[in-house]
Parts: sequence; C-alpha cells; structure tokens
Amino acid sequence: MKHHVGPGLAILVLAAALTGCGNSTGTTPAASSPAAGATSSASGTASPDASSASPSGASASSMQAGAAVDLKTATSAAGTIVVDAKGMSLYFFTKDTKDSGTSACMGSCLVQWPPLTTTSASPAAEGVSGTLGTINTPDGKKQVTLNGLPLYYFAKDTKPGDILGQGVGGVWYLADPSGAMIKSAGAAY
Repeated sequence: MKHHVGPGLAILVLAAALTGCGNSTGTTPAASSPAAGATSSASGTASPDASSASPSGASASSMQAGAAVDLKTATSAAGTIVVDAKGMSLYFFTKDTKDSGTSACMGSCLVQWPPLTTTSASPAAEGVSGTLGTINTPDGKKQVTLNGLPLYYFAKDTKPGDILGQGVGGVWYLADPSGAMIKSAGAAY
C-alpha cells in the first residue's frame, strides 16, 4: 500500500524552510552592553495597552517582548542602527522638536509612520547609548523617544532588516545608537 504526503505536510515543510530564511535580510543584530541611565520624560498616566498600528499590520505589543520595549542595534547598509526587539528599523522625523513632549506626525502621517509604543516608563535598551524616554500620544499611549525625539516605524518595512524609510521625503531618517539621525547611505527617494 502506498502512502502519499498530504498537502498539509508539504505546507508545514515549506513554512519551516521559509522560517529558516527569515534572517537573511542583510541586517544583523550587533552585540553590546546595556545602556545605563535610561530616563523617562513622560508625564501623566498612559493606557497600559501598548497596541498600535505597525508596519506588518500587527499590534506594536505583538512586536515587543513583554511590556517593556527592548531596543537594540543592528548592522545595515546605512551603518549601525537602532531597531526594536524584533529587529524592525526605527526612524526619526525631522519635523519633530527635541524635548517638546509631542510628535509632529499626526493623522494620516501615523498610518505610514506608526509610533514605537511601550507600556514601560523606562524602556530597556542594549547597545543604545542615547537617552531613552517616553512621551504621551494623543490616544494615551507612551511613544518611545531617543534623545528627546520620538521613534517611528515605516509601514513599508515589512521584515527585520528593511530600511525603506531611510531618507523618505528628506525628512525621515534612521536612528543611530547615540541618538543621532543617519543622513547618509541607503537614502530612499
């Protein structure tokens, strides 16, 4: 008697093979020591719900490890950049004002540039030397800041290693571990 491999098993094998290829994006996490002295600039209370729009349509809380946002560094074509716990690239918006406590990205801007949110007053970071904090979003969540500037995802970055938002409109730039904007290499037009 012959046994045939069903389509379900074939799909599982394919999924396992593709999962193994998931980190071949050109961005690799860089190992370094945890940043000391992370501070919070948030005032008032925020909702404990950390969900918000994200590049892949999943909630930000599903992209974060636990309640705290774990930032780390990764190597990319633009150099060493700041990424979230899942390796998704993070960006600054040049129209934001440092230490203002607010974001200049509102309304439809947030559809393409979702904020990195957290439930923690003191986000944790590994390899990030800039000062971390949070600001309140209009809907009561906490958006993570680096050196007083809010951090964002780019909706077209769908997997770790994507840096498609770099240089968009001449106002969106990747964050480096010190909290500076990377305005070179890998710029999009």
